[in-house]
Amino acid sequence: MSLGRIRHMPVVEGGKLVGIVSHRDLLAHSLSRAIDFDPKDRRTFLRSVDVSEAMTRNVITVERATPVDEAARLMLRHRVGCLPVVGDDGTPVGLVTETDLIRAAYLEGEEP
Repeated sequence: MSLGRIRHMPVVEGGKLVGIVSHRDLLAHSLSRAIDFDPKDRRTFLRSVDVSEAMTRNVITVERATPVDEAARLMLRHRVGCLPVVGDDGTPVGLVTETDLIRAAYLEGEEP
């Protein structure tokens, strides 16, 4: 996740969103269980962890037509860093992140 500067990834099963996992979820889940491992054992352990063990299951989503200010309010209210965007049939079509909202609010199409 860090190589591509990706902080959130949707978890999809059968075309439907079943969860979301963040770099913080992975760190919290793995560190709490592998804190006393030596580095070699820690790597082995981390390779054995399923995403389903660390992901958030009850995901707050938005639709394509959701206004930006509503998405921002949802993120603040629920203290999340991104919201999956779903189509009419519930399939994931994208993510809106804190960075996206900052760009929309302050840059209005400009490049940083």
